[in-house]
Amino acid sequence: MKNVKKMILTKQYRCVHSASCHCTKGHLSEDVIFLVFQHLNWNPNVIATLSCACKWFDDIAKRVLWKEFCRTRAPKMMLDLQSSGSHSADGNWRALGKLLIFCSGCTQGGLYHNVQVPGHFVNKTRFSKTLGKSFLMPQCLNDVLYVSEPCEHIDQGEAGDLGFFRGIFKSFASSNVKRMIVNRGAQLHSTEICPYCKAKLWSMLQANMIPESAKCRLGSHKDYIEYYVCLNGHLLGVCTLLPLSDSEDVSETE
Repeated sequence: MKNVKKMILTKQYRCVHSASCHCTKGHLSEDVIFLVFQHLNWNPNVIATLSCACKWFDDIAKRVLWKEFCRTRAPKMMLDLQSSGSHSADGNWRALGKLLIFCSGCTQGGLYHNVQVPGHFVNKTRFSKTLGKSFLMPQCLNDVLYVSEPCEHIDQGEAGDLGFFRGIFKSFASSNVKRMIVNRGAQLHSTEICPYCKAKLWSMLQANMIPESAKCRLGSHKDYIEYYVCLNGHLLGVCTLLPLSDSEDVSETE
């Protein structure tokens, strides 16, 4: 019987971006990158910068770094979203990371017609499952939806004071909300896409699936509220806010 020698094969990390990329000679191991970003507390700006270096770095950012960022930023919410056994969030971790820290705003002539508010990053946002219940039709109350408190944009001309909110469904593919949207024959938006994952959008207003409880919970002025849900279960919307009274203006100034 011939002697069999064991060969230890070291996994090679090769950049697939381009021949001119600076990292063609190899990469640090994923373990080292993990420890570095753990020390940086999963800084989203640094993660985004690393993603631009090459496709290999972009891949590890999507698979590992954005996941750890989400788990650190919203641990209870992430634990709940994954409790169904899924190992990745709907729409990928990068999209969810962006949803946690970015208010999408809107462009003129886009989802909200003549309203134009630039998107921007936010320091902190509270997402609530209780608030999400207010956005569900009675037939869909068993679904789980997390929704942020509105990001306030004051004095937007004729539109008044606006609040932009965003959210995410747990296991959207098997949710009652998606089933109801499909059964009602709702059409996907012809041009606009989700600002977080680039998927197509359904209008909940067009599907007649905005309950009165959502308007009441947000205190929507003149009952104006509109929101969309994408194929991956990300929610984004806008509502008008109650204007501040003169007395409130004074107290805020003081």
